[in-house]
Amino acid sequence: MAGTVSRDRTRERPSSSWARGASVFAGSMMLVAGILQLFEGLTALFYGDNFLVRTPTYLFSLSPTAWGWTHLVLGILIAAAGVAIFTGNSVARALGILLAGLSAIANFLWLPHYPLWASVVLALDVFVIWGLAKSNLGDF
Repeated sequence: MAGTVSRDRTRERPSSSWARGASVFAGSMMLVAGILQLFEGLTALFYGDNFLVRTPTYLFSLSPTAWGWTHLVLGILIAAAGVAIFTGNSVARALGILLAGLSAIANFLWLPHYPLWASVVLALDVFVIWGLAKSNLGDF
């Protein structure tokens, strides 16, 4: 009976360390994605008319100011959630998945205006969702 308990504990340790590693990875990526998103928003606010690609026939056309505020607010929220991830709070991880999903949608819609930057942040969002989902699965 005692041997069974010790084997179960050794099985939990790798899962727990993987979960912590995925959580630290996701928190770090959220900080990077949030800061990039913040700069994306500032670029759209300050240089939007002269800097962004003009797409008159694109389905989702917002003004550069609207895009700028959207990315600025998302960037701040994502970076703050990235810091909260390091506390190990499961609510922070769930909020991180939600914010990374919203960021992925925003950057998908942003693709025609600034394709390279949006692709980078979109890829980071996918890695964040994977890392946070992996760390949530490690708790079960």
